[in-house]
Amino acid sequence: MAYNEAKKRSNQKSDEKYMQILLKPYKAEGEAIKKAAITAGQSTQAYVLQAVRERMEREKDK
Repeated sequence: MAYNEAKKRSNQKSDEKYMQILLKPYKAEGEAIKKAAITAGQSTQAYVLQAVRERMEREKDK
């Protein structure tokens, strides 16, 4: 698929809303996270974000 102006605008609009955070776990830990996400029926991103949100919520009350 050729990169066109419409795709460029779409990417720019998306980039304005989202942020990337790079995570680099050790390979064994990364594989365990991916496997746990699959078992939970989630994408790796959804699984990690859910875990982070839950921890943030727990720690909010401390």
